[in-house]
Amino acid sequence: MVADPVTVDPMITEFLVWLTVERGRATNTLSAYRRDLGRYQEHLSSTGRQVATASNDDVVAFLRSLQRQGLAPASVARTLVAVRGLHRFLVSEELRDDDPAADLEIPSPPKGLPKALTLAQVTTLIESVPTNDPVGRRDAALLETLYGTGARISEVVGLSLGDIDLHDGLVRLMGKGSKERIVPLGRLAAVALQRWFDPEGRTQLAPRQWARRGDAEAVFLNQRGGRLTRQGAYGILAQRANAAGLTEHLSPHVLRHSCATHMLDHGADIRTVQELLGHVSISTTQIYTKVSNERLLAVYRAAHPRAVGG
Repeated sequence: MVADPVTVDPMITEFLVWLTVERGRATNTLSAYRRDLGRYQEHLSSTGRQVATASNDDVVAFLRSLQRQGLAPASVARTLVAVRGLHRFLVSEELRDDDPAADLEIPSPPKGLPKALTLAQVTTLIESVPTNDPVGRRDAALLETLYGTGARISEVVGLSLGDIDLHDGLVRLMGKGSKERIVPLGRLAAVALQRWFDPEGRTQLAPRQWARRGDAEAVFLNQRGGRLTRQGAYGILAQRANAAGLTEHLSPHVLRHSCATHMLDHGADIRTVQELLGHVSISTTQIYTKVSNERLLAVYRAAHPRAVGG
């Protein structure tokens, strides 16, 4: 139970005010900090301690209490981030001389396995899109590009016409931190984009006068003639997935997961996949290796006559 707002420790209050005024934290973030630090204060009170007198042993005991309560690892990590931030603030403001959480290591929550579609599902999703009208051509090109490049949705909706090289089958993507990379487009994605760029495609959605600077160069347009947004792309995928009979919740990121997983399934080198996806660290890409290994194990157990005994 979170401590009553009236009895919140003044040190916690000062920290929350600092987060609001100096750091400009969002309302939801502040609510999470308030809740997590309330839990911390309640734990200290139960042992006769306060924020001003908490020791390293107190913080470690709090960590163990969270784990005993069965909190999800991500929730434990988030709570300890709040505690560590609080004590760092108190030292910086000279409200405490020492930081009892300085040496505390935040436990990393286990990385969830990405949910990938099967090859058959990807084929069904894309090939079920009718391409006899401009919207259908756009949607097919969008899905082919997402799956064919493994790009993030923000990278795809941010594409401009000059980023696409259909002749050589290349696309320039602007990733996180404005890091540029050039990746292969793939034959089917190039074909779908060419159909979208034909007179019966993108031109039909282009307005007589562009509302915003830059929309004229956007690869993907919405039906009002503006640049397609992330939310618009999510809506397209949800609509097309539903029409294809794929009832699971799908997001553009699922196609990114599927691209990486399928490439590794078919023998791609992990470094190549890392470059394709724009991962800074190869450890991020290694998540997909685990997916592929588990799939290999499942297939082996199902198919090998002596895999499980008899």
